Amino acid sequence: MMEDEKITVRGEDLDWSDLYENYHYSDSNGSYEGGDICDLTENVNFEAVFIPVLYSMVFVVGLLGNGLLLGILARSRKTWSVTDTFILHLGVADILMLVTLPIWAVQYAQSDGWTFGTPLCKIAGSVFTINFYSGILLLACISLDRYLSIVHATQMYSRKKPWVVQASCLMVWCFSLLLSIIDWIFLEDVFDERRVRRECVPNYYKFGEEAVYNWRLASRMIYLIVGFVLPSGVMIFCYSCILHQLSYGAQSHQKQRAFKVIVAVVVVFFICWTPYNFTILVETIHFDNNTETCSGTTSLEKIKTVTTCVGFIHCCLNPILYAFVGVKFRRQLMSILRSLGCKVASARIQSFVSNRRSSMWSESADTSHSLAI
Repeated sequence: MMEDEKITVRGEDLDWSDLYENYHYSDSNGSYEGGDICDLTENVNFEAVFIPVLYSMVFVVGLLGNGLLLGILARSRKTWSVTDTFILHLGVADILMLVTLPIWAVQYAQSDGWTFGTPLCKIAGSVFTINFYSGILLLACISLDRYLSIVHATQMYSRKKPWVVQASCLMVWCFSLLLSIIDWIFLEDVFDERRVRRECVPNYYKFGEEAVYNWRLASRMIYLIVGFVLPSGVMIFCYSCILHQLSYGAQSHQKQRAFKVIVAVVVVFFICWTPYNFTILVETIHFDNNTETCSGTTSLEKIKTVTTCVGFIHCCLNPILYAFVGVKFRRQLMSILRSLGCKVASARIQSFVSNRRSSMWSESADTSHSLAI
């Protein structure tokens, strides 16, 4: 192994080919073609332009949209429904994830890379992990509530027992915090000699070189299974049953449109995060089979850069969905604009709302009073 084929971590030279980075960062593998180190200069230049610009746009749009969403919910907090509580926590999760984007944007924009040290590396990485897990788990909770309400006419949550939904949200946050322990343990500020800059990546050598492969694989499997496959399975099952019930039952047309907003939210989640998860799965299989080449690694890293950015775009899309699909959200927005003196904008929204039928989650469900939809 040549000396320049290694990465320096805390002054020690480590074999890069064994150092595997975690799922939401720029995972790289020491791939060789003809005995040479893969040149990642092109990838670095691509990331330096693409990521900062996109992250900045997502940060601004997402912060405004989710801030407006939380403002609408706070304005009418006395009449919150179960769904509003979940949407509140989804908004908080999106905002907390958004606040980490400027840090990652700076890392990619600077030629020196990560310059914030290990403590902030652990914090930023863990905040991302916590809010990613909480977002998809909250969507799974909403899906399960809709399934029980529409298919089995059973209310898992009720405004008469608000502590139940609050307890569920607390459990989601605690479980997400538990899943972030891997980041708290392994994330460090290291210097990548191939990229010629510092990066915030996991250092799996903490427990010896023999354990690197196991820790790397375990972290990815936890992410893929707990953070995507299982919640996705729950949502697909719940909404398949709901669609079957609404298609063959005697429900009204209004009731058949009852859950369209959350369906839209779930569909957008899949559109945003499925490409990234599929890329991670392909990369794991690709590298573990030792079939990697420099050209394959470079292409895969570019794909992962793009799919990661698409995943982050999801943080700013939910409020846009509520505005375009949810009638009640638009009415609340119109009211806020009127109070601020924006008569022209409120008139346009009023015209748009008057041409739309009022949508409800369920004629008998508590979530039919949701302010956000």
